[in-house]
Amino acid sequence: MMDEKLLLAMLMTVSIGAVAGYLGTLMLSKRMSLVGGPLGHLTLPGIAIALIYGFDVSIGAFAMLVLAIIVIWLFEKRTKLPIETLTAIVFTSSVAVAFLFLPAEEVEMALIGDISQLTLSSTILSVSLSILAFIVVKTIYKKIVFSAISEDLAKSENIKVDRINLIYLLAVALVIGLGIRIVGSLLTAAIVSIPAATSRNLSINMKQYAYGGIIAGGLAGMLGIIIYQLFAIPAGPAVIISSAGLFLLSVAFRRT
Repeated sequence: MMDEKLLLAMLMTVSIGAVAGYLGTLMLSKRMSLVGGPLGHLTLPGIAIALIYGFDVSIGAFAMLVLAIIVIWLFEKRTKLPIETLTAIVFTSSVAVAFLFLPAEEVEMALIGDISQLTLSSTILSVSLSILAFIVVKTIYKKIVFSAISEDLAKSENIKVDRINLIYLLAVALVIGLGIRIVGSLLTAAIVSIPAATSRNLSINMKQYAYGGIIAGGLAGMLGIIIYQLFAIPAGPAVIISSAGLFLLSVAFRRT
């Protein structure tokens, strides 16, 4: 039978993976898939602070992401530079600062995650926040897709493009912050981009695509924890390997 720690890890990983896959379908539509990687690296200063002062790394990661996203959003409004460019500028600066303070013995945990210290309360909080992120993004999903097709047309329909982009980025920050404990800062791009790509291969309409991302992300999380338990390899890489395996299967069965 599955012990309590493993059950908590499964529950947290499946919920975060499912919501990350859902959010990733929008990243793919907006051609922002690689933004997840820099956003993950932006968490490093927050992780370093959390490890130094002994509080939950997800809190430090999320706080740093919110700060960074607000800065990026303000820069984008002022400079009109692409979000990818601004993210790269902010994330490289953050990584440089983080490694000045990150304890050497905690580098592996920061980069690829660690689920060995999960508690019931942290799992319940993570699952609840993942569901909240899903509900929020679901309410604006069609508007984000519309604005990705034509921002000018979306504005002509009185869609507050800047506002919904900020809400979406904050939801991404929340999910990435939660996912740090599982996959670390190094692998965050994969939990949002690979399930979305898998779903794209198997979908014939937008609804299938969106909910396919949920299934692919959740299934990758479940398989990753099983591999983690069976072969005693870190959970983060196991989840990403599982996700990559599902993607390869989707290529074989891709709908034309």
